[in-house]
Amino acid sequence: MICFSAPGGSARRVFEKKGQGLASTDTADHRQVRPAEHVAIIMDGNGRWATNRGWPRLVGHRKGAERVKEIVRCAPDLGIRWLTIYAFSTENWKRSTEEVVGLMSIFARYIEREADRLAAEGVRMRFIGDRSPLNPKLRKLMDGIEARTAGFTRLNLTVAINYGGRDELTRAMRGIAADVAEGRLAPDTVTDALIGSRLDTADLPDPDLVIRTSGETRTSNYLIWQTAYAEYEFTPTLWPDFSPAELAQILSRFGNRERRFGGVAAG
Repeated sequence: MICFSAPGGSARRVFEKKGQGLASTDTADHRQVRPAEHVAIIMDGNGRWATNRGWPRLVGHRKGAERVKEIVRCAPDLGIRWLTIYAFSTENWKRSTEEVVGLMSIFARYIEREADRLAAEGVRMRFIGDRSPLNPKLRKLMDGIEARTAGFTRLNLTVAINYGGRDELTRAMRGIAADVAEGRLAPDTVTDALIGSRLDTADLPDPDLVIRTSGETRTSNYLIWQTAYAEYEFTPTLWPDFSPAELAQILSRFGNRERRFGGVAAG
């Protein structure tokens, strides 16, 4: 099922269920392509979207939250099983107090208003990042929706709040170093798999595809360990204007790429 109509009123691509994921069949050449099951998104451009219209930045953030709802609804129909979105970085505390407080309010309101719908649609919601600086009300809401949706599998939605890739690695390395110092780990048992198991995303697969909106081409300290072999797509579209139709087009391009993971091209 498709939850949107493609531009022009007709679907350019037909998505059909294949097992647990979705395969895509191009109506022109009937070529089957592989879906990106784990998509990570850097949602950039909310502030500029509002500023371009002469509105306060928080208006853009509220519009961005509405866009999240739409993308989450459509993601499973596009073959996405894991969706990880970058909501607030460890560096975002440098913004004005008004904007930071407003963002935290938007996060809390999203959880409160979307909890029933997420549960009804089988979406598991969880969070990554350091929660300790967040206000108690928001932390309680985060804990509550994680517990409520823990058993759902239709879509795994992960929201990065107060998250930074370097901070995540630092926290993981400190834990490993403490275990080595106290004799619980031998140095030669520290492997990339062990490091991965200490990250916030320990029970998630690595992303297949990272999308950044707004035209910027930085990775912005996002999932720097997990995206070692991910494909990247940079779009000039500001996040509030990013549509499910554009997401479908990006996924189509991804499906035609060959991921070699350090090897050579097939054939």
